[in-house]
Amino acid sequence: MHPTTGSDEESAAAATVEARHEGMGGLAKGLAIIEAFAIHDAMNVADAARAAGATRAAARRCLLTLHELGYVERTGREFRPLQRLRRLGGATTKRDRLIRLAQPLLERARDDLKESVSLAVLEGDTSLFIARAEAEHIVSTGVRVGAHLPAYCSATGRVLLSQFADREILDRIGRKPLPARAPRTLTRPTDIVAEIRSVGQKGYAISDEELELGLRSLAVPVAGPNGEIVAAASVSASSARVRTAELSKRFLPALRTCARMLVEAAGGMN
Repeated sequence: MHPTTGSDEESAAAATVEARHEGMGGLAKGLAIIEAFAIHDAMNVADAARAAGATRAAARRCLLTLHELGYVERTGREFRPLQRLRRLGGATTKRDRLIRLAQPLLERARDDLKESVSLAVLEGDTSLFIARAEAEHIVSTGVRVGAHLPAYCSATGRVLLSQFADREILDRIGRKPLPARAPRTLTRPTDIVAEIRSVGQKGYAISDEELELGLRSLAVPVAGPNGEIVAAASVSASSARVRTAELSKRFLPALRTCARMLVEAAGGMN
């Protein structure tokens, strides 16, 4: 046998490190998909890829592996968690508990306001909706549990971003002009940061046809034990049904009561 050269040893070591990094990266993406099933009752490949920050090919491989191992079931394009995956999570997560406590309070607020009421958390540069009480209207606002909305132009996103310094807000939303979702959308980062600062001072946010033409939304913070904003409670309505002034006069007190009751029910979010 020929003695191993220094070059061979370096190549082998580099290959080992590269393989380890690839393995850890795959594990991280897989765990992100598993965590996403705590929120989503079902996911397709595109949903899983978005949740894990992975390519569709990588997300598909992960979902198929979970299916083969008996952690999820497959129905058409959708994958749903089985009991084995739920047991893998062990104890109820804080988010699971938050969702469970929030649902009856959201339903009560919906019944009072006759409009859909939701709960969202910050995920990167988006608001992720984790609970919702839907009002019955011919024209729906279209948001569902598991949906992501851009934080820069949504009421929930601005509330969730208001706890950060300007620099972190810009790190999250970017420093270049953003897409105009509707004619009223603020697109300049400096204008968006100024609006978020105003939201922090007022303690609520209104998105008036910025996210979508004909849609108005109001959001308030849900605070954690150290004052951090752990979620945002929101109500959304068609602009044909609800005027902007009505959001702050009639809807705001009810939504703040909902948020306060959620904090009390969760024991300060401990």
